[in-house]
Amino acid sequence: MPGQVDPDLWNEHFARYSFAARLARQKRVLDIACGSGYGSAELAAVARTVTGIDVSSDAITYAKEHYPLPNLTFECAPADAIPHTDQSYDLIVAFEVIEHLESARSLLSEARRLLAPGGQFIVSTPNKLYYEETRRISGPNPFHVHELEFEEFRTLLAEFFPYVSLFLQNHISSIAFQPAEMAGSTEVRMAESHAVPTEAHFFLAVCALKPQTGSPTFVYLPSTSNVLREREHHIQLLEHEVAAKTQWLEKALADHQQLVREHEAQTEELKQRSRWAEELNGRLKAASERIVQLQDELATEQKAYEVKVDELHQDILSKTKWALDTEERLTAELTGKLKELAECVEILHRTEAQLEERTSWALALQAHLEQMEAKVSAVSASRWHRLGRTLGVGPELTKS
Repeated sequence: MPGQVDPDLWNEHFARYSFAARLARQKRVLDIACGSGYGSAELAAVARTVTGIDVSSDAITYAKEHYPLPNLTFECAPADAIPHTDQSYDLIVAFEVIEHLESARSLLSEARRLLAPGGQFIVSTPNKLYYEETRRISGPNPFHVHELEFEEFRTLLAEFFPYVSLFLQNHISSIAFQPAEMAGSTEVRMAESHAVPTEAHFFLAVCALKPQTGSPTFVYLPSTSNVLREREHHIQLLEHEVAAKTQWLEKALADHQQLVREHEAQTEELKQRSRWAEELNGRLKAASERIVQLQDELATEQKAYEVKVDELHQDILSKTKWALDTEERLTAELTGKLKELAECVEILHRTEAQLEERTSWALALQAHLEQMEAKVSAVSASRWHRLGRTLGVGPELTKS
């Protein structure tokens, strides 16, 4: 974000767009991963049209609000799926985005599809070796998926573009002689030096589908301020920071000494506790041995108990069998007795019936006898019977 980052960081990003602006005159330009849009606006100063795309809707909103230029449009789209027709652009730039993607080849394939036959594609990425060295304390960048070394970068680009011109981007010191009263043309003289890819900060490549002419060195001077004066101010700030850190270190040292003393006291206390722990461990060992002894005794008693339980179980089984057998025998005997009792009851019923029958017969006979006796008494009392007895005729009636 302009004005919200370290000047050196801003300059290394803005310098790439200054490099690309030389190739953007009156061209249809696509800025992939345009971010807040400052670079797209720089290209729009010389291009026919510029389209900036970014996957972040917040970045696109910021860009539209801050760079409302007539030949500049912004769209929200991913770098590897841009919704435009083939061969739509004469110049495509993709600065510091390829290392953020899961598939770098998808971006390169998309750039080749959108690039016109005579167009150019400019892409940059940090040098993996240098980047790892600068971040050895802070650690890897969590937003980088795959960082590239020089030969890896060159080989990857060659898969999609037959013509690739590689540049090395570095911060360099310079000495400026600037007119005090009137600004004139600027001349730059750069001392001869041999560029070493492994020591470069960033790699930048200009790729094309047709041969390119020339690869001049481009120098971007961020400002004409007195760098030495700025560095002296920076050194003063650092000295204040060092003094503050020295005070902090002195306090930390005092705290450390206090911690050492506390550590020694804790060490002595730990020794005492260690001796107590050893004594406790001995008591624990003796208790453990006693537990083992009790466990052995319990095991012996358990075996005796199991034998006794088994004997009781067998005795119970035997008595249960006897009880069942006795129950079965008694049941059989009871059944027989009940059968006999039933027969006796039947005989008794028949006897009672016969007794009742004979009682009725005896009563009837008794009644008949009484009737006969009454008749005999009547006959005996009659005068005819007496006359017959007197005459010696007739039967002799006597009671028996």
